[in-house]
Amino acid sequence: MLVTPASRKIYLQAIEEGLVTIFLKAGANVLSASCGPCLGTGQGIPADGFRVISTANRNFLGRMGNTKSEIYLASPAVVAASSLSGRISSAGFKGTGHTYPFEKNQSSTVTIPEGELRKNRNIWDYTDVDNLNTDQMFAGNLTYNVLSSDAAAIMPYLFRDFDPLFAGQVKEGDILFAGENFGCGSSREHPAVGLAYAGVKAVVVKSVNRIFYRSAINQGLLVIVHPEAVEAYNRGMEVKIDFNQGKIIIGKEKFSFEPLPDKLLEIIEKKGLVNWILANSN
Repeated sequence: MLVTPASRKIYLQAIEEGLVTIFLKAGANVLSASCGPCLGTGQGIPADGFRVISTANRNFLGRMGNTKSEIYLASPAVVAASSLSGRISSAGFKGTGHTYPFEKNQSSTVTIPEGELRKNRNIWDYTDVDNLNTDQMFAGNLTYNVLSSDAAAIMPYLFRDFDPLFAGQVKEGDILFAGENFGCGSSREHPAVGLAYAGVKAVVVKSVNRIFYRSAINQGLLVIVHPEAVEAYNRGMEVKIDFNQGKIIIGKEKFSFEPLPDKLLEIIEKKGLVNWILANSN
């Protein structure tokens, strides 16, 4: 049993309440507040044939570091009940665990067939793609080989496992359209760093993962959430975006969004939060 506090503040609170002592006496390992088992690094990589139930946020074959293990995701209450029973149990566990008839299936992943160019004019059309995740944008097995601070080194791998033509065709000023939950998955910075370095003007989506959105701002990459604009776009249409006026013009249609605050505009113009801080530090 592995217990990973969500933050140092939570870790200290658990110590003060005596929870850490209880966990350790129960045989659990209490890990640092950081990435670990969920990412498949450090402690917690399951052995062949092991079954794991976790409160982590993502799941796919090999997610925790071993393709020959089985990972189930559940709520904290269900995981707590299951840790007591030794089998997947309901949150109302009262001494008899229930093994539910789960089917082991690998969810489908959308990829663009090699050779299919999704770019027309300066627009990348992924309007039909939901849940484009950070692993597809930049593979997890490259995370510790290519530093997020080395934007040039990120570029050859950007979107490689999703659209093989993207890295070689993306240009400064390009606009990217996508569907729901853009940027879901691991909170690695590499995709936002790469898109910002490439000079992508904006990413227009139906919805965006909040962690990716924050990372995008840090890198000076603008993400605009506008479902109606995404629905209105058809390949080949001309698109213009006015940040100051809060306008997206697609063909002859105009779509409004909240004009960007001055400080956010400055961060975009300075190519990221660090550059903005340095420029305003005196």
